[in-house]
Amino acid sequence: MTGQIVIASGNSHKSQEIQNLLGKEYTYLTLRDFPNAPEVKEDASSIAGNAVKKALSLVNWLKQNGALSEGWILADDSGLEVDVLDGAPGVHSARYASTTQTDNSSDEDNNSKLLRELTDRVEHHRTARFRCVIALAQAGEYAQPHIFEGSCEGRIAQSASGEHGFGYDPLFIPNGFNISFGELGPEIKSQLSHRGAALRQLKDWLAKH
Repeated sequence: MTGQIVIASGNSHKSQEIQNLLGKEYTYLTLRDFPNAPEVKEDASSIAGNAVKKALSLVNWLKQNGALSEGWILADDSGLEVDVLDGAPGVHSARYASTTQTDNSSDEDNNSKLLRELTDRVEHHRTARFRCVIALAQAGEYAQPHIFEGSCEGRIAQSASGEHGFGYDPLFIPNGFNISFGELGPEIKSQLSHRGAALRQLKDWLAKH
């Protein structure tokens, strides 16, 4: 099996984070290399459902268009679960502030809404976790993907801080630290993060197949 991986994302921050974690022994493509691939509506009821849907949609499109016959298709979906909000924003994390609940909203808008929802909540009522599910499918085969999951426990800060990362990183303080993912930087984040945990499992699995 070739060492080529297609990352089913057009998010440059996410794609680079995945490549950094999996390492240079693989070659990578992203959705930016397939501009005609259809956009997938992330309307599944769970994070895992969205990851599987994105992976299989791209497998199917690549097969129909003869664009790729070997390698792996990697799709991930992740979400932030805040306990006092009954797990919200959860599967809706990317579109938390959207008025349509179908289109993604900006990181800034999502972060602002979350802070408003947690106004006056004390620290022990701000517990949360990042959760990630990665679906890995084989190119050319429309079959159930392999699933890898990771999570990271922490809490939501009172305000955003830091210039690193994306999404809710400036608000999320992992357990054992007093600064956010946005301040910790990519190297430390990769050791702690939900996506890092899932990708390490995936990397170990790939090494055996």
